[in-house]
Amino acid sequence: MSVVLHDYWRSSASYRVRIALNLKGIGYGRVPVDLVAGEQRGPDHRALNPQGLVPVLRIDGLVLTQSLAILDYLEETRPEPPLLPADPAGRARVRALSQAIACEIHPVANLRVLDRVEALAGPAARADWTRDTIAAGLEAVEALLDHPAFTGRFCHGDTPTLADCTLVPQLYNASRWSVPCGHLPRITAVASTCASHPAFDQAHPERCKPAKVQAAGPGR
Repeated sequence: MSVVLHDYWRSSASYRVRIALNLKGIGYGRVPVDLVAGEQRGPDHRALNPQGLVPVLRIDGLVLTQSLAILDYLEETRPEPPLLPADPAGRARVRALSQAIACEIHPVANLRVLDRVEALAGPAARADWTRDTIAAGLEAVEALLDHPAFTGRFCHGDTPTLADCTLVPQLYNASRWSVPCGHLPRITAVASTCASHPAFDQAHPERCKPAKVQAAGPGR
């Protein structure tokens, strides 16, 4: 296919791009990159992204990296349906929500950081670090959702935005690490709405899990 996403099934950055592609109705193929096996550090992947990270999106003859930059590109080149509000204030709010997750929660609880935390302080510290950082970050996002355009459906208004593309993958990580979210009513409302939306459902990691991972069981 002309659009190809290099991703890891459980990567939240990859997950948010899958959601956006689905919302935009963009067909794409996938090339799995096994982060656990270290494939992101191999020469083939580094030729696409010297940072050794996912996702990488090949589209329009370009090789794009960094999930938020990819989301911006999709919005600018394929503006329908819009994933940003029409008004400048709303666009700023949606971007702030997206960055609160992608730039503040995700980077301090990604695989490289967690491996380092475990190397320094052990597996228990890895788990504590992850739960604490995700919990604190989501508490802040809950407060940020207290704005006039929050209707109880999506992060901003009654249609999905880039903020929802970013929040839902982070909630998947929260669930993996048993971080409670039931006391966060706005986030819970958004999660409920998105769970019934086909674009979010089709992007879910369990639907994108490679066959070899399914065979290996839940620990993989």
